[in-house]
Amino acid sequence: MTDASDNRPTLHAHLPEGLGLKEFVVLMSALIAMTALSIDTMLPALPDIGHSLAIANANDRQLIISVFFLGLAGGSLIYGPLSDHHGRKPVLLWAMALFLVSNLICTFTPSFPLMLAGRFMAGFFAAACRVIVVSIVRDCYQGDMMARIMSLIMFIFMMVPMAAPSLGAIILLFAHWRWIFGILALLVGALMSWIVMRMPETLDPAHHLRVHPRQLAETFLGIVTTRSSIGYMLASGVMMGGLVGFIVSVQQIFFDVFGQPHLLPMGFALITMWMAAGNLLNGRLVQRFGARRMSQGAVIGVILLSLSHYALARAELETIWVFILLQGMTTLCFSFAGVNFSSIAMEPFARGAGFASSLQAALTTLVSALLGSMVGAAFDGTTIPIAVGFFSFGAGALVIILWAERGRLFTRPGHGHLREGTQATPR
Repeated sequence: MTDASDNRPTLHAHLPEGLGLKEFVVLMSALIAMTALSIDTMLPALPDIGHSLAIANANDRQLIISVFFLGLAGGSLIYGPLSDHHGRKPVLLWAMALFLVSNLICTFTPSFPLMLAGRFMAGFFAAACRVIVVSIVRDCYQGDMMARIMSLIMFIFMMVPMAAPSLGAIILLFAHWRWIFGILALLVGALMSWIVMRMPETLDPAHHLRVHPRQLAETFLGIVTTRSSIGYMLASGVMMGGLVGFIVSVQQIFFDVFGQPHLLPMGFALITMWMAAGNLLNGRLVQRFGARRMSQGAVIGVILLSLSHYALARAELETIWVFILLQGMTTLCFSFAGVNFSSIAMEPFARGAGFASSLQAALTTLVSALLGSMVGAAFDGTTIPIAVGFFSFGAGALVIILWAERGRLFTRPGHGHLREGTQATPR
């Protein structure tokens, strides 16, 4: 609620005083970071996993990453409505318990098919950490304070991809690759204990919602028939297909293309640093230039960078450091595009925002996972498939945006209250 005397958002009363701001931010960051840890930690271990599970085709190892994304897509659709109805804490704990079991399946799997089943399940249940954290923060804070908390959480979250491959590499120095999944299971268990002991239910009983299929259908129809919303959701999924293609291919690029496996942790960190910086910069620049100008300019940036990358790769002038620089600049563009695409797509949905947000996460993750898997499957011992993927998906996203905006780019609709940063009237 808001203190009328100084207009500063305050913590809702049902969150105990013992759970201070620092602990709250760290807990929420740790929850949302489990998704990144579940993807990036195992990148250095993919060759060892392939050898142990007799994966004949090196490109098939990428499925360990891509099926996790497919699970995320499916899970993202259900946890928003479920937690609105049953409460945040019970839905989160049940999902995390099954997330833990999924990691144990991957730890002890004797076969590649069972590994893929465990990874899909892990993604499906890990989606609860991503979706419900945003709901918990909204339960406890509002206005400028909510924006501040989410910024802190996302900044800490962006640090995880930088360190995750290094963590995987360190584990491999001392233990079998199966310990990567075992440690993930231990971390999930520790977070569950933390939630049980310290985290109360944050959803106000007065705000529990029944899940009505008719209302969900109406919201779904509203999304798919609103040109800007469905257009930017699809554009985001297509655009992010390039990023998923990079993630599933990056291990082979460092190991096989450049022959520098020891540089994977550091190189991956250097590339993701650009995305972290982009998220910080976007918060400052978007109020000045507008979400459409920032995101549409970023799409054009990806297209131009991918053309440069293709030309260098074709001319055999690319070195590992050129690759790291080009990919860093490309991920900077992704950071400008992703969050702004999301904001534009959600603009029309003050009512039904929870389900709209879940549908957006599910759709964009599904599209990007499918397209990114195609890029990974096309890996041929060069970086050309990555460059072609980035160009194709960037161009495809631009075409979809042109459709959504009826052929007009770099406009800035007259939402003065949004540009000034004032809070919209709650409904």
